[in-house]
Amino acid sequence: MTQTIRVNLDARSYDVHVGAGLLARAGELIAPFAPTGRVFIVTDQNVARHHRAALVASLDAAGLKNWTITLAPGEGSKSFEGLELLSRHLLQAGINRKDLIIAFGGGVIGDLAGLTAGLIKRGVDFVQIPTTLLAQVDSSVGGKTAIDTPEGKNLVGLINQPRLVIADPALLQTLPERERRAGYAEIVKLGLISDAPFFEWCEQNAAAIIAGEPGPLTHAIAKAIAFKAGVVERDETEQGERALLNLGHTFAHALEGHAGYDGALLHGEAVAAGMSLAFQLSAALGLATEADAKRVRTHLTQAGFITDLRQLPGAPYDPDRLMQLAAADKKAQAGKLTFILARAIGRAFIEPDTPADVVRELLHIETRS
Repeated sequence: MTQTIRVNLDARSYDVHVGAGLLARAGELIAPFAPTGRVFIVTDQNVARHHRAALVASLDAAGLKNWTITLAPGEGSKSFEGLELLSRHLLQAGINRKDLIIAFGGGVIGDLAGLTAGLIKRGVDFVQIPTTLLAQVDSSVGGKTAIDTPEGKNLVGLINQPRLVIADPALLQTLPERERRAGYAEIVKLGLISDAPFFEWCEQNAAAIIAGEPGPLTHAIAKAIAFKAGVVERDETEQGERALLNLGHTFAHALEGHAGYDGALLHGEAVAAGMSLAFQLSAALGLATEADAKRVRTHLTQAGFITDLRQLPGAPYDPDRLMQLAAADKKAQAGKLTFILARAIGRAFIEPDTPADVVRELLHIETRS
């Protein structure tokens, strides 16, 4: 069984296909978006080893001439150096404006290939075939593309919607459990934002999702994509509601920046720690209850995440450096700290003037040895 979720954005609308076995149909699904019959696959070494042959066979069967550009895995490729390397590979391969780029990988590949597609030749269409749980439920949908800099995560980028997304849960079976767990953070996030019953469902099904059980996994993926599609339709450029999807991300991006994007701390792991911090901050400000903050932290811990910053990969963390990175986050405005906070599980909201002293105190407490 496959599901098709439409992201309605007028002329930029596209379908997200969800279902096991869809990689075998990739050529058939992609062909209508490749008028020249030429496609350029952008992937990394790990994905290429496991799945490139199947994708190429599907493209060949659909009569699509294809080239593969294989990059080093890891967050380090999502950089100015990676952007230059990929751009030059595509130009040297003779890409033209009517060709098609296929982003075939996790969030790093999706972000880098999507940004490059938006820039090269002033814009080439691309499709997303996400191969990690995190990319399937979050980064492949909505058009956000970016690279990292020493000043912060995702600070150089643009919104560039794909023409198509193919999310095949079967691709996730080759992932280490740690990678599936990292993706789970973006699934449970939607329950924390606005769907308390779904959070309760996650409390009962987290282990099955992380283990890759087909039924719960596919349900969670489709639920998360449909939720995000609705938010993107209402606020494509993040002028309001879409910012809610950043629950935990201001903390997470600061943690990732502090860790140096060296791969030791996965994005989903940082998001999980960040969501726990966001609920602790909400409780410290008298918005949410201590019981809700504890419930969130307990669930994330039981799901296998580290929420204690003293034990998180990349530790020890300097609270003052974390504050500096949070202040540089793209969600900060006019020198004020913007955080997504919550009044309860399922009741998140945007706070554009979060008291810096309370944030600083929380970080000092959480990093104290």
